[in-house]
Amino acid sequence: MLRDRIERVEERIRAAASRAGRRRDEITLIAVTKTWAAEAITGAYALGLRDFGENYVQEFETKPPALALPDARFHLIGHLQSNKSNRAAELFDVVQTVDSARLGRRLNDAPRRRSGALEVLIEVRLSAESAKSGAEPEQVQALATALAGFPNLRLKGLMTMPPWSDDPETSRPFFRRLHDLAASLGLPELSMGMSHDFEVAIEEGATMVRVGTALFGSREP
Repeated sequence: MLRDRIERVEERIRAAASRAGRRRDEITLIAVTKTWAAEAITGAYALGLRDFGENYVQEFETKPPALALPDARFHLIGHLQSNKSNRAAELFDVVQTVDSARLGRRLNDAPRRRSGALEVLIEVRLSAESAKSGAEPEQVQALATALAGFPNLRLKGLMTMPPWSDDPETSRPFFRRLHDLAASLGLPELSMGMSHDFEVAIEEGATMVRVGTALFGSREP
């Protein structure tokens, strides 16, 4: 049952936070609902979850029941094409995958359905894998400066996705590097860690963990 899976994830979060000398309330659990119907979001919301992650603008806009949930926050955690930036700014509270000043400007200039500035994170490419997207580490300082100049955006932090491995310890150097990069820029939010490695991410300073399979099971086709 979803209730039981949420509690198991919560136990893992609390244990990791305790090992790191951190408080549970320093960490936001983002339920990743990619490929799941709106009912998965509304069910998790009824059980107390408030932050939800989606990978695709065009998929999320087919889930109108989710958009009616008061105080729910929706994070775009997948790569954003610039031609989808207007719609993304309408649908999401947070875009975690900004990787260029050009995309930042498109989001800044987009009309907003939601009130207030759009929160953004810079996606950082720390892996040499060709499939990974994001700004190169040496570009982050300049990109952060550019984004800070856009009045309709609020730069909150950094996110990354390390290479996949069954061993969560292989993610640790990537998480540590992102932590150090964010600290050097004075950015408070670190989005890193998924179902298989979020405990290591918390130990290395994650403030947001993106969890799908551990909450909802294997992806629907």
